[in-house]
Order: sequence, then C-alpha cells, then structure tokens
Amino acid sequence: MVVNTSRSLLYTLCREAVSFRSELRFYKSAFVSRQVFHCQRRTYSANGTKTSLSPNICSSLAGRSYKELYELSVEDPDTFWGSIAKERLLWNRPFDHVNNCDISTGRINWFPGGQLNVSVNCLDVHVAKHPNRVALVWERDEPGTEVNVTYRELLESTCRLANTLKRHGIHRGDRVAIYMPVSPLAVAAMLACARIGAVHTVVFAGFSAEALAGRIQDAQCKAVVTCNQGVRGGRVIELKATVDAAVKSCPSVRSVFVAQRTSNRVPMTGIDVLLEEEMAKEAADCSPEVMDSEDMLFMLYTSGSTGQPKGIVHTQAGYLLYASLTHQYVFDYRPGDVFGCVADIGWVTGHSYVVYGPLCNGATTVLFESTPVYPDPGRYWETVERLGINQFYGAPTAIRLLLKYEESWVKKYDRSSLKTLGSVGEPINHEAWEWFYNVVGDGRCPLVDTWWQTETGGVCIAPRPAEDGAEIIPAMAMRPFFGVQPALMDETGAAITGNDVSGALCISKPWPGMARTIYGDHQRFVDAYLKPYPGYYFTGDGAYRSKDGYYQITGRMDDVINISGHRLGTAEIEDALDEHPGVPETAVIGIPHDIKGEVPFAFVVLKEDDSLDHSVVIEDLRGLVATKIAKYAIPDHFLIVKRLPKTRSGKIMRRILRKVATDETSNLGDISTLDDPSVVTEIMQAYTRFKNQPAQKR
Repeated sequence: MVVNTSRSLLYTLCREAVSFRSELRFYKSAFVSRQVFHCQRRTYSANGTKTSLSPNICSSLAGRSYKELYELSVEDPDTFWGSIAKERLLWNRPFDHVNNCDISTGRINWFPGGQLNVSVNCLDVHVAKHPNRVALVWERDEPGTEVNVTYRELLESTCRLANTLKRHGIHRGDRVAIYMPVSPLAVAAMLACARIGAVHTVVFAGFSAEALAGRIQDAQCKAVVTCNQGVRGGRVIELKATVDAAVKSCPSVRSVFVAQRTSNRVPMTGIDVLLEEEMAKEAADCSPEVMDSEDMLFMLYTSGSTGQPKGIVHTQAGYLLYASLTHQYVFDYRPGDVFGCVADIGWVTGHSYVVYGPLCNGATTVLFESTPVYPDPGRYWETVERLGINQFYGAPTAIRLLLKYEESWVKKYDRSSLKTLGSVGEPINHEAWEWFYNVVGDGRCPLVDTWWQTETGGVCIAPRPAEDGAEIIPAMAMRPFFGVQPALMDETGAAITGNDVSGALCISKPWPGMARTIYGDHQRFVDAYLKPYPGYYFTGDGAYRSKDGYYQITGRMDDVINISGHRLGTAEIEDALDEHPGVPETAVIGIPHDIKGEVPFAFVVLKEDDSLDHSVVIEDLRGLVATKIAKYAIPDHFLIVKRLPKTRSGKIMRRILRKVATDETSNLGDISTLDDPSVVTEIMQAYTRFKNQPAQKR
C-alpha cells in the first residue's frame, strides 16, 4: 500500500508521475520534429527549440532542466529516490528509509524495511487497469507470424507456471536455471520465479552443456526450465539435448521443465516434466510471495578477468525501480508506444529492457526470436513497419553487419513509427552511428549510445535524459543518468579533475540498480569492483571526459574482450585451450573486428612432438572452446609459436602480443623487462608466415 506521508517538494512534484494508484499521466510537450545533433564539425538538422525534460519525471518539475534534476539526484538522493520509489512501486510495506550503503565495504542496501513483489508490479497492477493491453509481441523466427500476449494472459501464464514450480517443490530462495529462446513462456518463467520468491538465472541458449552445467552447479539450481528445441534464423537448435548433457553432472537438479517450441519429439528422462501439460492443470491465480527489498531477484553470470564466470546478484526493489526509470527516460518511452529491444533474454539487456523495465511501466515490449539477416537483411526494418515499433534498441555488431548491404534493404520499409534509436553492448563506431542515424532514422530520430553493464542493472551514461533539442554527439555516451556520479581515476588511484582528460571509469556513489554481490563470494565482488579504487565502484572500462564534460567510453582495461556486445574473459578461453594434451600454454587477446567489435586471437605453444599436426590441433582447439563455452567464443585466429613473451617474473606481456596481432610492431615500447627479448622476433616471424597462409588454413 502506498502511504502518502511525505510532504517534501519532490514527493509533491511526483504525484502525477507513473503511479500504481492512478492512471499513467504525462505532460506531453509539442512534438519536436527536428533536433540538434553535433558531430565534431557537422551539425544535424535543428529547430532550436528547447523545452523541459519530457515526459516529466515529476509533474511540478515541469520546466526544470536536466541539470537541475540531476543535481537534485546526487545532492539529495534520499529525497529523489525515496519519493519516486513511493510513487512508482506498489509496496506491501513501506520502506523505513531510502538507503543504507557503504561502498567502501560493499554494503549496498536500498529501501530497507520495504516489502513488495516484482511480478505484481509488472503484471497485477496493469491487469487491474488495462487487462487487454498487449504486454508482449512475440516476433517469431518466421516473419509475419507474431503473437500478441495481453497483460491478463501473461499474468495467467505466470501464475500457472508459478503453481507448477511450487507443486514440484520449488519455493522461496530456491534457484532455477532458465535455458530458453526468447518467448512469452521464457518471460513467464522469469516472472513466475519472482512471484514465488525463487531466484532465476537465465543462461543464454547458445552456451554449451559444460558452460550451462558450470552455472547450474555454482548456483546449486533445483530446477531447469527449457524447451524441446529452439528456432533461430531458420535453424533448429537442440536445447533439451544440451540440458540433458548438462544435468548429468548437476545432482542439485530435481526437475527439468520442458516446453514445446516445435512439434518434434525429444527423448525424456525421469526428472523431465512436460511444462504446458502441467500448467494446464494449475489455477490461473497464485498468491505472490511478499519479498524484502534486498532479497535476491536473479543472478546473471558474466565473465571477468579470471577463468571462472561470476554470478552477479540483483535484488528486488532497487533493480526494478532503476530499470523502470531508465527505460522511460533514456528512450523517451510514452504510454502506447511499442518498445523494440532486440536483445536475447540471456543477457542483462534482455532482463532490463525486454522484461522488467518495460513491464513495470505497463509497456508493450517486443520479443525478437530471429536474426537481423533472416530471411534477408531487411528483417529488422520489415518488423519495425509491421509492428509499428517506436523505440528500436540494438547492438553495434548488428548495425555494422547491416550497413554492408544496400540501403534499399532499409528504405523499402516504412520506418516512420520510429521515435528513438538506441545502441547497446559496446561503444558504437562513427560509421555505424552515421548509418544508423541517417539511413535507418532518416536523420530525425535521436540516437542514444548507452553505456552500462550487467553489474550496473541499467543504463548509467547516455545522451538522454536531456532537454528536447539538446545536442547528441555521435558515438559518445555523454551524460550520466540520475544518481550516477562518474569519476576518472589515474594510475595512482587519485581522481582526475577537469575536462579533456582520460582515466579509469569509476562511479563514486551507489545507485539503486547496482549489483549487490557475487553469489557465494562477496569478497570476490569487493576485490573486483571496490578494492581497485577504494571508495569507488570500478567499472573495468576506460573513459574520456570531453572539453564539454561529456563521457566517451574508450574500452576495457582488463583481460576481458567484447565479442558482439558480449563480455568474455580471455582466461576462460585459455582455460579451455589448455586442456588439450598437446598444448602446454596459450595466451588469448582481443583484436578489432569490423563487425563483431572484437574477436579472440589465440597464441598457442605446442609440446615438442613432431607427430603433432598443427591443423588437427587447431581443429581440436576450436572444438574445445565450442564445447566448454560456446561457438561464439572460438578464436578467429590461432598462431602457433614456440614460446610466449614473458617478464622475468613469468608474467605474459600481452601488450607485445596485441602489437603483433594488429600489425603495430613499429613501436613495441619498452621490452627490457622480458626474460629473453629475442622471443619478440620469433613471434613476429611466425606472424608473418601466418599472414601469408590461405585464410582457411589459419
């Protein structure tokens, strides 16, 4: 129940913002058809009109600038977040105070004492007001076969699935792995876990059986929810077979719930449950579990600089509030819009901007099952026309792929419904930005290049929110979101002041959406994110602060590479490669790729064995990576070398390997610390031979 006890200015100003006690009400300013965008010396079309932030974060703040709102959020976060939380979320019990955080020790606690249920905030409150509004548009693999799911239908499916889980012994606090393609039933599975207080961990349905098993084992999952098969890009994917192989080494799993994506039969085992058949037996209502604000909502595994993926933990209220607020204001979402995020639910983007953010806001959100080039390179834009998508949020990898095709694949479709374009997963390059903005958006849609991470829960830096007409600089994330205070740090750990500077990107104060811990290993969380720069959250990225005070992300600072927007630790790949009996040592680096952003490049040392066939070993190594991680993690290049460049202490000097792999050997820098500098010449000669080989033999 929402209790109106505060008479603070901001709380009063928030009364007509999104509230679960009143209809959605927004102040709609006049449509600004032409906006100002600057790119170095280029200026995009503008009308010069500047209006207040819209839709208004709080009704009485109409006319206040983004700068004023941002300053309020960082100077008085308790008033800012507390008032918004009271209005946007439906609470079973109001929170005692807004936050109890100490970033230096890793204590992140928002809205302590408060109780609520996330699924209720995403479903029940909207069903009570507009049950027949479309919640999900499932854009299935074959064009023109979309399925609409209303809020009432999604609530009923969620409750039936929740009751099915409970009947099979899944209760509050239990972990459930979800290994499914993008589909309404996958969303229902996430929300069903939230409804009964179980913790879900969605595993991308492209990971291998071994990678899936590792995540199940770490989380000690009690159940797995999957499909008999998946369908993507016209191909059938054997999901159940992968789960069967995984659970053989997962004694914690008691049930495998199997949905039917295709009509094909697959082998069933003793712990398998036919999900739809069981759901049909259950009631369409399920009493929601009352959860504390800081109870776990989900875990999502992400890569780090070690070989062991880490289970990032997000909790209930803070995450939901932040996903909801960023969804609305970063993308300028308005009631009635069709929000099109084409990310997979196996990644954090799918969690925050396919499921939780949009559904908390009562939006219509698109579930995209296919690929950007199936059945042809016009698939995205045909979907935009057919579904009337208003906001389109995708990855630079896909944009770089599509811009290689004729513009006719875009121009043949009506994209007039588009109002906002978004980029996610990695920094977008200028060529892709220009094509996305000018060709796809016809030079009229704001393009927001968003920066955030699995650990941040939602967008932290983006061109919006800002006043209509404010400049957007191509390929730059620009402005911190409400409550986020970026800081650039130097090599000594000191904050860098002023503008036109670069450094390690940190955030100085906690915000509601940030991760709370690494599952089962809080010390690892502290060591990875809070210890490198005491008193700050370390993102692992570098950034540049421009002369105007805007932020541009410059890339990772640790041994993590970004393949098509998905972070992957080089140590994970090395661990897989090192299992080959003929390979005593490897080193993997990331190198630039014109479509994927980065790809792995593996330097491989072989045992001194004349019987080893290099081409056979490389094929074996490809198979190891595919089996232990996923096909997308297979290095694009393998270079056999006699030894690796190491310092006298035994550390591999990866800087040298990057210089060689990117043809930048004219300036290798200081190599005096190498144990034997002649190794550099050896590797350069091996690389020259490698370049002269036919591509298929590399």
